[in-house]
Amino acid sequence: MDMKSRYSLFNRQKVLVALLHALGGKISNLDFQKLLLLYCREIEVEPSYEFVPYKFGAFSFTSYADRRRLMERGLLADDDDAWVLTDAGCEIAEGITADSGAVYDFARQYQDLRGNELIADTYRRYPWYGINSQIADKVLRSDAKTVKKIKAARPAKSKPGLTTIGYEGRTLEAYLNILLKDGVTVLCDVRRNALSRKYGFSKGTLSKSCEGVGIRYEHLPELGIDSRLRKDLSTQESYDRLFGQYERDILPNQSDVLATIADWVEQGERVALTCYEHIPGQCHRHCVSEALEQSLGNKYIAKHL
Repeated sequence: MDMKSRYSLFNRQKVLVALLHALGGKISNLDFQKLLLLYCREIEVEPSYEFVPYKFGAFSFTSYADRRRLMERGLLADDDDAWVLTDAGCEIAEGITADSGAVYDFARQYQDLRGNELIADTYRRYPWYGINSQIADKVLRSDAKTVKKIKAARPAKSKPGLTTIGYEGRTLEAYLNILLKDGVTVLCDVRRNALSRKYGFSKGTLSKSCEGVGIRYEHLPELGIDSRLRKDLSTQESYDRLFGQYERDILPNQSDVLATIADWVEQGERVALTCYEHIPGQCHRHCVSEALEQSLGNKYIAKHL
């Protein structure tokens, strides 16, 4: 079995390995995130990774999940401070990049840009990623124009209210950006079991990711539907029958939980109810939002993201 067969990678993981190799095989965590952002946004037609505005600017949770997998497979070294290719990783990278010079052209273009200058450059190009930065003022000390752009990129203070969102077909980063741009302050998970085979959407990862971008995560499993009742949902009629049963047998027993969400809204929060399905009419969250609308009044009619 050859090396490439032993280390079969997703295309996005190949990008990580190839870019790291082109950058010399070792680079600090912060610098690599910023260069990965620029590579994905400026070189790739369909970006391998998406990013969120994090504590030090653009950050991809998914890239770090892939980093852990590549460490487990012996292609990256276990280093807390930097991304480091192992010998096996270098060998894989050479095979990936043999037929393409684009990644090396990119590396040469940015070979002298590192540290605060690199961070500042990403803020100038993409001010959205600076909105949660703890170091923007420091790295942009003499650049009032970019500081102003970052302030303008921040969403306006949200109005209290309800919204709903499903994560079907969305990456964790795209999902979080939607919440941020809508001004959501509380993400309310209404799944019975907050587990997912899709990266980023199990309770532990989702709650930590939300916290990192300034959104509070709450899980209310009492509002979920038992997975046994969700079998054989193949038509809208079957969904409607299930939701009729849910509204008749489950929701009336959850008045205290619904009151908790209503209190959050009344206290000024913008609450997003979340579950899996992209289409609200195929998810019980629309039943929850309708029940809340009745108690909160028409001024809080839910928006579906």
